[in-house]
Amino acid sequence: MDRRDFLSFSALGLAGTMLPFSRVIAAEALLAPVDGAARKASADAALAAARQAGASYCDVRIGRYLRQSLITREDKVQNVVNTESSGIGIRVIVDGAWGFAASNRPGTDAAAATARQAVAIARANARTRTQPVQLAPVAGVGEVSWRTPLRKNAMEVPLKDKVDLLLGVNAAALNAGADFVASRMFLVNEQKYFASTDGSYIDQDVHRIWLPFTVTAIDKASGKFRTRDGLSAPMGMGYEYLDSDPAGKFALPGGVTGYGRSYDVMEDVVAATRQARAKLSAPSVKPGKYDLVLDPSNLFLTIHENVGHPLELDRVLGYEANYAGTSFATLDKREAGFRWGSGIVNFTADKTEPGSLGAVGFDDEGVKTRRWDLVKDGVLVNYQATRDEVHILGENESHGCSYADSWASVQFQRMANVSLAPGRDKLSVAEMIKDVENGIYIHGRGSYSIDQQRYNAQFGGQLFYEIKNGQVTRQIEDVAYQIRTPEFWNACAAICDQSDYRLGGSFFDGKGQPGQVSAVSHGSATSRFNGINVINTARSLG
Repeated sequence: MDRRDFLSFSALGLAGTMLPFSRVIAAEALLAPVDGAARKASADAALAAARQAGASYCDVRIGRYLRQSLITREDKVQNVVNTESSGIGIRVIVDGAWGFAASNRPGTDAAAATARQAVAIARANARTRTQPVQLAPVAGVGEVSWRTPLRKNAMEVPLKDKVDLLLGVNAAALNAGADFVASRMFLVNEQKYFASTDGSYIDQDVHRIWLPFTVTAIDKASGKFRTRDGLSAPMGMGYEYLDSDPAGKFALPGGVTGYGRSYDVMEDVVAATRQARAKLSAPSVKPGKYDLVLDPSNLFLTIHENVGHPLELDRVLGYEANYAGTSFATLDKREAGFRWGSGIVNFTADKTEPGSLGAVGFDDEGVKTRRWDLVKDGVLVNYQATRDEVHILGENESHGCSYADSWASVQFQRMANVSLAPGRDKLSVAEMIKDVENGIYIHGRGSYSIDQQRYNAQFGGQLFYEIKNGQVTRQIEDVAYQIRTPEFWNACAAICDQSDYRLGGSFFDGKGQPGQVSAVSHGSATSRFNGINVINTARSLG
């Protein structure tokens, strides 16, 4: 399990990722309206107080963060939690140094007092700074708004309907032969208002949804058990994601169904039960070199850990080392034209992709979001940077990837949606597999391990299928592949075309100290990697 996504199944996840000063509320209160005029008045009071106290720059974030979590197992509802966290966070520059303060007290007087506190902190920080903050310019946009495009607000769906759906999922698994099943639903709504001395007043309403489950099958004679998690991706969508639209399905070799912008959870949980049972008798993999065919439901995590994180500029510079260290992708590599992957490998960072977890109109520094290249034709060309970092790259425009998980947290650089571009030539998954003599076809995310430079890693999966002489032959087990980041991406021999492109993602991605949680998607089409080392995870060295 992802060391960040484990939060979704812990006490933190059960409480809907409890934020500072969260309070438990009734489900109906999730739909309470926001007083827009009061937010602007508080923002103006804070901006005026900061200027008067000596700030050369100020930004204000007024946020209402809503969470709903539903946890079920078999025929029982284990937990339902609705939470709200509201407050104001103010960041200023005084004498070239940052200062930040936050408060959950409402009103203009509290906003002004918090701004003055931020100025006092910045002035104290200025005494010890070595270099002044260099802030890339941003043109004010006036009063604008952005909303996650959705057809059905998940917060408006009655709680009973959601509970009935999860219990129905569990019943379908048990009826299909599962011994145990747990299903969950996580909903997020961030209502964020940003104002700055640049002249921006930005109102955003951001929605995310995720429905994971785990099915367990047991061989009662031996006590052996196997699990299969759902193949859904967390999405930046509304409840329409769960509408089971046939257009969102991908029929794949081996009888597996993949999912795009619509998810059929009932279909997936029945298939998961059958596949978990098959795992009990599936032969164990023989270690060695294989050509891997990686479905987007598996490849997204490799992209996340070994492309997205190592290309965060703060991690590259050593400013960030929490959650698996810094990065091997130092600035000199970009200057030298470092060969990250084969010529067909192209990675982009994108905060605008519809349906993605990271899609917003503006980041938490008021920068309009966009898409940019990270790796082009296999060569490292750029990183991910915020307003006070891009000058290090010789650029004068922020990439628009700043985020804070709460009004009480300081915004900082967070990963954009980092994705592998689909192949330019027409190529289906079946056509790709035809050319594989000795390979493994992998679906879903499994356990993984990465080193402190994001250079060496190991990844598992949910489903593994043997490929022999261009045919998917049988389900196998105990597979994990080992990589060195540049060697792995240079072994990328083929990528399916746009018709196979799908998103995966991390709903609870951790970074920073104190830690913050964000959500980010990673797109790809099914991809082939030649000659990758595979180990048997069931082998004992004792």
